[in-house]
Amino acid sequence: MAGNSHNKFPWNHVLGFIFSIVLTLIAVWAALYSSLSLTAIVWTIVTLALLQAAVQLFMFMHIGEGEGKAQKGTIYFSAFIAVVIVAGSIWVMNAMMHSMM
Repeated sequence: MAGNSHNKFPWNHVLGFIFSIVLTLIAVWAALYSSLSLTAIVWTIVTLALLQAAVQLFMFMHIGEGEGKAQKGTIYFSAFIAVVIVAGSIWVMNAMMHSMM
């Protein structure tokens, strides 16, 4: 029966949860216990954060399941808003740091 798909075990959610935990533990290890340089630690954490975002989008939010221009537009707009928030936050923190010195 095709109508009983809601009775299946959610393996994608379990795998996404495991991937999220593993990526988080790797980031914690890199920050607290590795002997990497500060720059390498920051780049490692940023890379792991991007991978974590991809896992969240594809495993939990089912970003690849929909079709159409509306979903693509929503994805592009959301990415734009995320970039504006991150860049704006970095800009404000940088400006605050320079004004305090």
